[in-house]
Amino acid sequence: MSARTHAAQGYRMRPAPRRGGGRATRIRWDKLGRVILVLVFFAVLASYVGPSLNFIDAWRDSHAERAQLQELQRENAELRARAGNLGADDAAERAARRLGMVSSGERSYVIK
Repeated sequence: MSARTHAAQGYRMRPAPRRGGGRATRIRWDKLGRVILVLVFFAVLASYVGPSLNFIDAWRDSHAERAQLQELQRENAELRARAGNLGADDAAERAARRLGMVSSGERSYVIK
């Protein structure tokens, strides 16, 4: 009888015996694949840690720089106002009098 005839009668062929003497060294490829997939996933996540930390540091630095910029702009406005006052005619005389200088023909008095 041919193989087809045996199959038609409900006869099932059994698989050939394994080679290697029946050792239990079968590799579970499904489990190994899952383990490798998880390891690759964690490696990808670990590769994002460094750039994420750099981004957070840059964000903090930008806020600190923005605060410093505002302080420097305020100081610039004060200095511009002082420079505007120095352009007046009597600015040099007022600055000299603050230092204790007197004009020619004047006498300096100290009141105790």
